[in-house]
Amino acid sequence: MARRYDSRTTIFSPEGRLYQVEYAMEAISHAGTCLGILSSDGILLAAEKRNINKLLDSALYSEKIYRLNNDIVCSVAGITSDANVLTNELRLIAQRYELNHGEPIPVEQLVSHLCDIKQAYTQYGGKRPFGVSILYMGWDKHYGFQLYQSDPSGNYGGWKATCIGNNFNAAVSMLKTELTDNGSIDINKAKELAVKVLSKTLDTNKLTSERMEMATLRRVNNKTVIDIMKSADVDVLIKKHEATEAAAEAAKKEKATTSSS
Repeated sequence: MARRYDSRTTIFSPEGRLYQVEYAMEAISHAGTCLGILSSDGILLAAEKRNINKLLDSALYSEKIYRLNNDIVCSVAGITSDANVLTNELRLIAQRYELNHGEPIPVEQLVSHLCDIKQAYTQYGGKRPFGVSILYMGWDKHYGFQLYQSDPSGNYGGWKATCIGNNFNAAVSMLKTELTDNGSIDINKAKELAVKVLSKTLDTNKLTSERMEMATLRRVNNKTVIDIMKSADVDVLIKKHEATEAAAEAAKKEKATTSSS
């Protein structure tokens, strides 16, 4: 039935659906996982790296996390070539605003501007939706730390924690369980939580720093500090998580033995 209505982005099905947009969303659900966590003293982005070829130059290559300006970073899930086009556009929007107004662009204004472009590609014939979802983390003087997610349809929203890409439903369920409405975690707890969630949701037997990319955004001395973490620092987090998991498993076995005896 869908084949009658999915040949153009401008044709609605009888149910009011745009199948090309849904196909773009489906492409993203098979991409590498990206998650963001908003903490009390900063923001964390963590992403799965699918291409781990050892011949790649780690000093120049970054697959998932892009720096847009001094206050905003984004992570992408989907078609990398589409992501490159959109991240370049985001940088241009941010630089034009700063040139015209003499101050950094507010985070939501940058997100909204790009989402207008993404929505236009679902509206006109001869174009297709961008097959990429984006997580944005940033700081501005109006609302402080902010975490946003945007979709191929042009929709966007602010989040305390969210996930896009492969197994995003399982990751979001874990984040809901770990995070409460009343409490707020700090950036160090956010790092530990990100490792815990990715260890459960990535399609790998053992989590390594080669499969993960992490970045934090904080404010230090009234300046935004963006830190794309080194592999050694990520390894420390992974080892700490593995030790915690091993201790919990040992305690569980000991409790089971005690109760049976």
